[in-house]
Amino acid sequence: MSNKYSFFGAVEKSFDKAAKFTKWDKGILEQIRQCNAVYQMRFPIKRDDGSIEVIEAYRVQHSHHKAPCKGGIRFAAEVNQDEVMALAALMTYKCTIVNVPFGGAKGGIKIDPKKYSPFELEKITRRYTSELIRKKFIGPGTDVPAPDYGTGEREMSWILDTYSAMHPGEIDAAGCVTGKPISQGGVRGRREATGLGVFFGIREVCNMPDIMDKLGLPTGVEGKKVIVQGLGNVGYHSAKFFQDAKAKIIALAEYEGAIWNENGLDVDAVFQHRKKTGSILNFPGANNFAKTGEALEMECDILIPAALENVIDGKNAPNVKAKLIGEAANGPLTPEADEVFAKKGIIVVPDMYLNAGGVTVSYFEWLKNLSHVRYGRMEKRFTENMNSQILSQMEELSNKKVTDSARQMILHGPDEIDLVYSGLEETMINATREIMETWKDNPAIPDMRTAAYVVAINKVATAYSELGIFP
Repeated sequence: MSNKYSFFGAVEKSFDKAAKFTKWDKGILEQIRQCNAVYQMRFPIKRDDGSIEVIEAYRVQHSHHKAPCKGGIRFAAEVNQDEVMALAALMTYKCTIVNVPFGGAKGGIKIDPKKYSPFELEKITRRYTSELIRKKFIGPGTDVPAPDYGTGEREMSWILDTYSAMHPGEIDAAGCVTGKPISQGGVRGRREATGLGVFFGIREVCNMPDIMDKLGLPTGVEGKKVIVQGLGNVGYHSAKFFQDAKAKIIALAEYEGAIWNENGLDVDAVFQHRKKTGSILNFPGANNFAKTGEALEMECDILIPAALENVIDGKNAPNVKAKLIGEAANGPLTPEADEVFAKKGIIVVPDMYLNAGGVTVSYFEWLKNLSHVRYGRMEKRFTENMNSQILSQMEELSNKKVTDSARQMILHGPDEIDLVYSGLEETMINATREIMETWKDNPAIPDMRTAAYVVAINKVATAYSELGIFP
C-alpha cells in the first residue's frame, strides 16, 4: 500500500461526508469516528529451521457502544495499523446497519501465510490468542474474532482451543470466536455466508424498479452480465449464487490474470481449472486479458470487486463501464472513485453492509454457542408433523393428491442451514431497503455509501445517547 493512501483516512472521509446529513453534536460524531482501543503487539516465535522471528500483530476495538466487539483476523504481509483501524471502523458501521448487536473490531498479523508451515502458523495463532487473553481483548462477552483474509476454520479452532485451555470450566467458551468447524460449535452456512449476503443485497437492489429504470436495466438478476474480481471464498460464492440465479458471469479476475467469455463462464469449472493448473488463465473456451485490471473496465451490468482494498481509484474509475458495482471486498473503491461514479450515475452498493453476510452468520453462530443448541433441533420434526397433517387434510378435502416433489417440499422442516440462509436473506433485504429509504428521503445525499453511513451514524449515536454517555 502506498504511503499516500490511508485506508482509515478514506473511511473518515466517507464518515465526514455523511455526518453533514445528521443532526448529532460534534462531540458525539467525534466519539463514533475514533477507534476506542488499539493494541499493537510483537512476539517471538521459533521457525522450523530453529531461527527466531519477531511477529508484528494488531487488534483494534473501534466501538464499545455494544458488547462484545466483533471482527475478523487477517494474515497478510500488507497488514498495518491504519488498515486494521479502518476495517474495525467498517465493522462498527456494518454491524449497526444489519442490526447485529456488536461493536466493531478487527485483528491482523503481518505475515504471508504461504511462507509458513502449518506448525508455524499454529504457533503464531496460539501466541497471538494468548496475547489477546492477557489484555482481555478476547472473550464471548468482550471481543469475538472471526476468519478474514488468509485465515479460516483451522485458525479459529486453534484460537478456541487456546482460549478454552486458559479458561477451564467456562461454559460459554465456544462463543469466544466464530467461523469454527461444525464439530467445534460452528454453524452451517458460515463459509458461504459473505458471498450469499452479497448476492441477496445486490438482488434486492436489482428488484427495485425505480433504481433499475435509472440505470436503464430490467428488474431482477436473471440475464444480467456480471464480472467478479477475486476467486477466494467471497468471490467464488458470490459468482456461484449469481450463476445459480441465471445471471451470466462474463469475466473472472485473479491476481495471476483474468479471463472472459461473452456467453458466460462456468464458475465451478474455472475454479477446478485453477486448482489443477494453479491459474485461471488459458481456461478452455475463454479469452485471456493481457492485464488483470482490464477485467474491471470491461462492459457489464454488475461488477463485483471481491479481492483486496483500493483496486478502483481516481485513475481507473473513469474507465469502468459497469452500471452497478457491488463491493464484496473491504474498501475496494477509494473516495475519489466514489466521486467519479456518482457523477456518471453508476450505483455503488457499499462494502460496509454488502459484505455483512459473514458477521450476520457469525452472530447466529455466537447465539448458537451461548444457547448450546443446534438451530432446527427443537422445531424440525414439529413443523414436519404439522405440515403432514395440513397436507392430508387438503388432499382429503380436494380429493387430489399432490406430486411427490411438491409433497417433499411441503413436508420439509427447516434444517440449520435453511434457518441460517433465511435469517441472512431477511437481514440483507431489510438493510438494503433501510439504506434506500434514507437515500430517497434526502435527495441531497450523493450516493448509497453516504446513505449507509447516515443509517450507521444515527444508530450508533442513538445507542450512545441512550446509554447515558452523552446526556
